[in-house]
Amino acid sequence: MAQPQQERAVRTRAALIKAAAEEFDLAGYAGTSTTKIIKRAGSTMGALYFHFGSKEGVARAVMAEQAADLPELTGRSGLQHLVDLTLELAHELRSNVLLRAGVRLAVEQGAFGIQDDTAYQLWITRFKEELIVADALGELREGADPAGFARVLVAAYSGTQLLSRISTGHEDLRERIVELWRYFLPAVATPEVIGKLDFGERGPEAVQ
Repeated sequence: MAQPQQERAVRTRAALIKAAAEEFDLAGYAGTSTTKIIKRAGSTMGALYFHFGSKEGVARAVMAEQAADLPELTGRSGLQHLVDLTLELAHELRSNVLLRAGVRLAVEQGAFGIQDDTAYQLWITRFKEELIVADALGELREGADPAGFARVLVAAYSGTQLLSRISTGHEDLRERIVELWRYFLPAVATPEVIGKLDFGERGPEAVQ
């Protein structure tokens, strides 16, 4: 009997996360109420408070789980893999409501009284891992620091996506990320590697 109850609890929590992400994406933290969340989820206030404790708790969960359903990129490594990841994130921010809501809440969090850099640290770690591989492959300039550049890249990406969201609803985000790389790559990558990078529809010439 315990197993069906556990499965039902998992489904209820997932439905609340999804509904909360959709509401936060539409209206931000201030414009979202727990009533709207449970109505969209087809759930109850008791379930929301059981799983998350408060609206802030739901927001924290959405931020923490923003990358939970992102597709796994395979097939390439090093700096190309990092470029692919940043462009895939640009695509996902247009189509993935959980990621979009999690990113929005991470930006807005000061307005609801928390300071939680967990989501940012997640991406710093992920980018640093790719840069460490790139460094081992000889793709980075001498003296380039994977950890330092990962922090700069996450900060710049965050600002770029925010401006793109405000300006075009993320419609131009891919173009803006390619532009970001055009300025960053000469500082961290060898010229030989830059010439070989694939930027998909824009082509490697976009950063030369």
